[in-house]
Amino acid sequence: MAILLGIVQGATEFLPISSSAHLRFVPQLIGQADPGASFTAIIQLGTVAAVLIYFYRDLVDILKSGTQSLMGKVSWSDQNSRLFIGIAIGTLPIIFLGLILQDTIRTAFRNLYLISILLILVGVIIWLIDKYFADDENQY
Repeated sequence: MAILLGIVQGATEFLPISSSAHLRFVPQLIGQADPGASFTAIIQLGTVAAVLIYFYRDLVDILKSGTQSLMGKVSWSDQNSRLFIGIAIGTLPIIFLGLILQDTIRTAFRNLYLISILLILVGVIIWLIDKYFADDENQY
C-alpha cells in the first residue's frame, strides 16, 4: 500500500490538483482503510526532499540573499531577497492554520464528500482563472 501511495504522491504532487486528496481516494477505491493524516504528511516528506535536492543551489542563493537583506547588506529589490520574503510570508499561514486546525485536519478534513466538493470547487476556480484571466499569448 505504501508503494502505491508513494507512486500516487509522486504523480500528483506537481499537478494543479491535490495530491493529499488522491492519497485519501486511492485506498477507498481499492477497499483499504484511510492511512490517516500522519501517513499522508510523512509520505509527502519524500516530495519535500526531492524539491530540496533538485533546487538546492537556488534555495541556498535565496537563503543567502534573504539573510543578507535582513542584515542590510543586500537590497530587498534583489530577486532572491523578494523570493525569500515571499516564501517566508507564504509559509506562515499554513504553519498557523496547521497548528490551530490539526485535530480538524486529522478528522473532518479527511471526509471524502468534503474533499470531493473542494476538488470540484478548486477545479472550477482554476478553469475560471484560465478562461477569464489567461494571457492569450500563453494559450496551450
